[in-house]
Amino acid sequence: MIEKTIVQETIISVEGVGKSVTDSTGTLNILCDIDFALKAQETVAIVGASGSGKSTLLSILAGLDTPTSGTVRLAGQDLFALNEDERAALRASQVGFVFQSFQLLGNLTALENVMLPLELANRKDARQAATDMLNRVGLSSRLGHYPKVLSGGEQQRVALARAFVVRPAVLLADEPTGSLDFATGEKIMELMFDLNREQGTTLVLVTHDRAIAQRCQRRIVVEAGRIQL
Repeated sequence: MIEKTIVQETIISVEGVGKSVTDSTGTLNILCDIDFALKAQETVAIVGASGSGKSTLLSILAGLDTPTSGTVRLAGQDLFALNEDERAALRASQVGFVFQSFQLLGNLTALENVMLPLELANRKDARQAATDMLNRVGLSSRLGHYPKVLSGGEQQRVALARAFVVRPAVLLADEPTGSLDFATGEKIMELMFDLNREQGTTLVLVTHDRAIAQRCQRRIVVEAGRIQL
């Protein structure tokens, strides 16, 4: 009997990425010669000390920041061969991003915040899909509430629902539990790993939390702007 081998495709490829900024004091190299590839459905932790370049790297993976050198390919597409509008369109279809500061729109309810990316994609089922995802993260009773009356954990769950509702190929999260208490942080991480398994989404986390990093299949260590092997 011949066994079939399942080969996971590369979803993100990072090739020779560098990032430098220059001001009156000189040039600061934030990232240097970063190379790695991520497979579909992987869970990956990017770890390192504060100021090591982790969050900059995550922003470049999302196409929110541009590298000084090198290439990032998302689902085979060179992100930085695209203009800003094209990158935004690719990001909308392939990437979810969870910010440490939540980045919810204060004038929209929890339901409206989660509906927004679906409406931008002209999804006819935006309200039902957003309602279902908020139910999934335990916020069925908070649909009509605005961010200012939600707790930090509730806001993070809204942000998570907004990121996952479009069923992205990749979810990028910057310190997703950094501003939460331990119990709430644990619940958020359980949701993220559950949704990773259910939707097959590649999960990439920037974190200082060793316990979270150890739960991921891989760890990428960034030190002084370089990957440590």
